[in-house]
Amino acid sequence: MSNAFIKDLTERIISAPDTGATEAEAIMIAALPETELPELLACANTVTAACAGGDFFTCTIINAKSGRCSQDCAFCAQSARHVTGVSVYPLLRKTEMLARALEMERINATHFSMVTSGPRLNDDEIDIICDTAADILAKTRLAICCSLGMITARQAEKLRQSGVTRYHHNLETARSFFSEICTTHDYDEDIDTLKTAEAAGLSVCSGGIMGLGESWQQRVELAFTLKLLNVSRIPINFLNPIAGTKLARQPLLSPLEALKSIALFRFIHPMADITICGGREPTLKDFQSWVFTAGANGLMIGNYLTTQGRDLAADLEMINAWRRLRARP
Repeated sequence: MSNAFIKDLTERIISAPDTGATEAEAIMIAALPETELPELLACANTVTAACAGGDFFTCTIINAKSGRCSQDCAFCAQSARHVTGVSVYPLLRKTEMLARALEMERINATHFSMVTSGPRLNDDEIDIICDTAADILAKTRLAICCSLGMITARQAEKLRQSGVTRYHHNLETARSFFSEICTTHDYDEDIDTLKTAEAAGLSVCSGGIMGLGESWQQRVELAFTLKLLNVSRIPINFLNPIAGTKLARQPLLSPLEALKSIALFRFIHPMADITICGGREPTLKDFQSWVFTAGANGLMIGNYLTTQGRDLAADLEMINAWRRLRARP
């Protein structure tokens, strides 16, 4: 019966990709036993190929301002409330950020994002980001993204005018679980940030971290919150517990639960870009190439904010193998 449910749902979504799974169907997906996972992943891959379209894309980031964040996010190595030994430095100079962007273009990355610690930047810092974005746009073919915390309408407009095309701001988890993860700002402030970016003409990128201790129901809740916000790109992270944070002892998700989470988001968001980001190495281990089967069409490559990423050559080889597979008649 489960296989028939997955098959029928897949066919319906392909025929009407602007709908996706309903909340009731999503809860049924979440309840599927592991024995149904091969069928679920195969169908998620079918939905991706039919509805998401386009080539695989690769995101890269630079930690442009590190540490001393005033927020108390339970997972974050950069929170000033945690003792993690993370590097602390102010906003990097334009030359440093440009050099990193040029390096990422040489390895054929498609997107480059400047990411900063803290709840928000001041106007002078925004001006430096905008100046850097304009320079990157003039000297590379990279799509330019930013993740700068909460922004004003004026700042969002300046970012768009400088050449930034996409603004990233994760919700991290469901509203019903958020108070377990962060108590220093309200969930609606994050939602307002996404709305501000979109109103300025920026595409929005928002997702969360799987494995914080949330339930499957709360994963479904997060996915539908993102759907209500018309988020076009969804980064999925997996908790990589860092010593000194509140979640340092939180167990990793199993590879199969992580893959099922990706598939869940694909069925709810047939046409969105789904990017697999931080935490995939310790969580997925030898199953990293399975993220594409599970529904992803993008991958963050290179290092993350405070942790090391996988070898770039290995990631690029994995992506190219999937490109060749997709290109076969």
